[in-house]
Amino acid sequence: MVVVPMMSEADDRFARDERKTNVTTVVRRIQEVTQPRGGYINARSMEVRRLDDGGPSPIDHKVENIHASLVGMAVDYLTRLATGSDPRDAFAISIRGAAYIGRAELATAEAEVGSLVAGKVDSYAILSACKLAGYDVGYRVGPMAYNPDARTKPDKITTDHIAAMVERSLTFFQSYGPVTLDGFTFPGGYSDLVTAGDGDFLTADTLWDFKVSVNGPTKDHTLQILMYLLMGLRSGQPEFKSITHLGVFNPRLNAVYRIALADVPADVVATVSRDVIGY
Repeated sequence: MVVVPMMSEADDRFARDERKTNVTTVVRRIQEVTQPRGGYINARSMEVRRLDDGGPSPIDHKVENIHASLVGMAVDYLTRLATGSDPRDAFAISIRGAAYIGRAELATAEAEVGSLVAGKVDSYAILSACKLAGYDVGYRVGPMAYNPDARTKPDKITTDHIAAMVERSLTFFQSYGPVTLDGFTFPGGYSDLVTAGDGDFLTADTLWDFKVSVNGPTKDHTLQILMYLLMGLRSGQPEFKSITHLGVFNPRLNAVYRIALADVPADVVATVSRDVIGY
């Protein structure tokens, strides 16, 4: 069992620094870290299961007309929407990013009175999702990184690809779900070294991160999900207490990658907690 010392919400650095633009997200922190050879958790140690829906795997990213990061966020957020999340919750990070760049009203209107309805994903929802995901950079990197001229309007091929990956995600959750928590943050779990970050999905026993890369998980991805778990436990959210596995689902490849926490050495957990997150 992974045990992480608790931090009171009053001591939460993120609560005080939330409005700062120079945040250190989990992903940014990972870029700063030198991992041991093969990574703290070698991605090759994950169990792999290939799903088959008769479609191409991988879905060809080269013919898509918007950046892969936008496609990934759109798939993630639309899957949350499709599983019943309120649009304002599913796109909470996008709305926060829009606030940092002075476009909060536009983003909120898009989520509240636009084409986004809980449980429904169609071409109009996909268009709105890509537009909203374009605001994420305002939160994840900072207002100066926002490019108002960046392409966020998916063409038909890209729209079809996003729809197919959302459908694969829903099929995935039929086997591995239901979802117990999505779009989670870590109040009480941030530190001086990691001041921001948000995860994708929890099911009863697994913390899941979604990736739409044409390749399988890397050592950075496995470190990311371990950090999410440690930060979730530190935050005291009860849903994290039952987690026994870490997983990655890639709807572009239609592949599931999973590892039991029992297979992660205790010294790795301690090192990541101390040296990477800063507990």
